Amino acid sequence: MPPPLDSPSNPSLRAHPHLYEINAWAWLESLSRREGRNLTLAEVPAGEWDQLARLGFNLVWLMGVWQRSPASQQIFQANSPSFPQYDRALPGWRLDQIVGSPYAVHAYVPDPRIGTWKDLDSARENLRARGMGLILDFVPNHTALDHGWVGAHPEFFVQGSAQDFRNDPAAFYSLESTAGKSRLIAHGRDPYFPPWRDTAQLNHFNPSARAALLAELRTIAKHCDGVRCDMAMLVLNDIFSKTWGRFLGGFDPPAQEFWTEAFAALPGFLWLAEVYWGLEYRLLELGFQFTYCKGLYDSLCSGRPQDIYAHLLADSAVRSSVMHFLENHDEARSAAVFGAERLPAVAALFATAPGMRLYYQGQLEGRKIHLPIELATATDEPSDPVISALYEKLLKISNQDTFHAGEWKLLAVQAADDLTAPNLIAYQWRSASAWKLVVVNLGAVASQGRVQIVDEISSASQYSLRDELNDATYTWKGEDISRGGLYVRLDAYRAQLFDITSA
Repeated sequence: MPPPLDSPSNPSLRAHPHLYEINAWAWLESLSRREGRNLTLAEVPAGEWDQLARLGFNLVWLMGVWQRSPASQQIFQANSPSFPQYDRALPGWRLDQIVGSPYAVHAYVPDPRIGTWKDLDSARENLRARGMGLILDFVPNHTALDHGWVGAHPEFFVQGSAQDFRNDPAAFYSLESTAGKSRLIAHGRDPYFPPWRDTAQLNHFNPSARAALLAELRTIAKHCDGVRCDMAMLVLNDIFSKTWGRFLGGFDPPAQEFWTEAFAALPGFLWLAEVYWGLEYRLLELGFQFTYCKGLYDSLCSGRPQDIYAHLLADSAVRSSVMHFLENHDEARSAAVFGAERLPAVAALFATAPGMRLYYQGQLEGRKIHLPIELATATDEPSDPVISALYEKLLKISNQDTFHAGEWKLLAVQAADDLTAPNLIAYQWRSASAWKLVVVNLGAVASQGRVQIVDEISSASQYSLRDELNDATYTWKGEDISRGGLYVRLDAYRAQLFDITSA
């Protein structure tokens, strides 16, 4: 078993890494159509892994490799409110193409459509041979309704009374035992949303349930370099108690957080957290290396530069540990959300901001159709050559060492003759060998301002500013910059990525 990516024996995971998320089932379906035969993970053409390495990705998250639940499949096959989404993603879909949610795990073994443990290990070996690590899913909060534990160990799950069921029948699942006694198993849930009807809620205050989950983690860890932990904040002791406390009977909160036990069980493993509600820093303090940064995504969607600036001002300890994204399997496609007009600025900021940068399968091609995760495949959609070219450039630039090993600094932008300067976000990356300056215009109008790099400029020198994104070079005298800053003017929703050298 290769050492974990972030262990002292294998310190290959660079700072501010690039992560590529793949919907494993849909990806294999697409590759199988192209190749004219049914492929498993072990049969993925080498060129697919080569392409990810060429683009500079450090980690690949194969989303949805675990065995799908027949119960989840049946629930979604009968879920008519989802049918319009299926129609958009896969016109003319068939019932057998609804395969259930990957987050209602039937068992932590590879689904037969994905392959075997040996096939999964083959994919990992292909990634490691190209300098990349493998991330898999871990769902701590719940299992599928038909997971083996539900029948064999119903005590692992939160249960309700007959009165609880009458009060909220959609929140429970009736489990009939061989002795004719029924148990009312709670469905998993986020307390701010309706229950997930294809899941069974684990009781995180039951030591035996925790021990069983940790055993599953130890098995998973033999086949990957890290895990992305689904809804990681739901199993924090206080959150869990607030959500489920009145259903837990004699179970008291454990002395330790579940995550503390998990990190101790697997030292050197890589932990990524899906987390919301402002709990990112708390999970980082517990030991997660990276957490979702939904706040920046929401601010980019709303288009308010002042909100985006505020997020970039976050504590430096958090800044390098957040996971930025413009899309993932839960969110709408970024090409549809931002459109061709806004995407150049938004993508440039995302690609060069500090922290982990999460790209989703299809994002680089400008796909606009969102694929519901319970569908096996999506309709073929042509790539957008303009968006593809944009990301090709951004990845080439942001893979330079300075954007990973350098020091990041947010810069002030002062007004220059009008009131448009607040539309501009500027920051720099500096290392011993290079100086990069990023300026993005998040406004709907051409905007200008003076970027404050005066303290880092020698008035006696001359500077060359090569815009690597737009293939243009500008020459500035240090004394001119010293008078008030570097003057920039950008058209609406455009970006400039400068390499600065002293002539």
